[in-house]
Amino acid sequence: MDRISHGTDIDRLEFINETAAQADIGRTRSRNVLRALPVVRDVSGLPLTTIGNVPVAPEMSAVRRRNLKLKRALDIALSGLALMALAVPLLMLAVTVRLTSRGPVLFRQARVGQGGRLFTMLKFRTVRLEDTDPSGLVQVGSGDARLTPIGGFLRATSLDELPQLINIIKGDMSVIGPRPMVPGQQADGRDYREVVPYYDFRSSMKPGLSGWAQANGLRGPTDDRDAAVARIDHDCAYIQNFSLKLDAAIIIRTLKCQFLTGSGL
Repeated sequence: MDRISHGTDIDRLEFINETAAQADIGRTRSRNVLRALPVVRDVSGLPLTTIGNVPVAPEMSAVRRRNLKLKRALDIALSGLALMALAVPLLMLAVTVRLTSRGPVLFRQARVGQGGRLFTMLKFRTVRLEDTDPSGLVQVGSGDARLTPIGGFLRATSLDELPQLINIIKGDMSVIGPRPMVPGQQADGRDYREVVPYYDFRSSMKPGLSGWAQANGLRGPTDDRDAAVARIDHDCAYIQNFSLKLDAAIIIRTLKCQFLTGSGL
């Protein structure tokens, strides 16, 4: 009887272990299925679709191709008209930059463009020559002691960004798109990709003079983790929902909420 009882206990234990293993497999399969399901989040009014916490690449439909061609044509037209209309103010700003601090009028810096390609982005110089950081990893904040006498004003009003109209004409940038970041950009003191694994998704479109993130107040230093993640999520949502109508809305919001109120880009 003892042998029979002992054998029965072993059988029960094996059955329990097998059942538990099957349950673990079932739970793993369920988690995998859930990870494969699309999740839609609201990003300041735009839907952001992810699968496994990775943004879904938009389909390159005939409509999207056409809109991208129209976007490029509008980029050339708008930036060309802006350069002509602002020729005198731009010249005045250039002279003021030159007279108020030693060094070149324009600041040139390598930025990451579409597809990860590097290009030279232009800005009016806002930092003293001896304190400039070509890498861009040392970010400039409000009231920074390295700013030139008019640097703070130029940055607050985004007037320092106007030379990027030349970048737009050259094809490096667009009027609207994710703001171009420097190679090795950091967030929360770490490489941006460690904070946001899908960081490179934002490079699937040309960088812009302004974007959905900036139109919603996400700009400046990226030392705050939550703000840094939100900034990339806004870029990804823009890419998924791109349309000429959305570009127009961002331009209007940028002019109203940033240039006119002095909050900058």
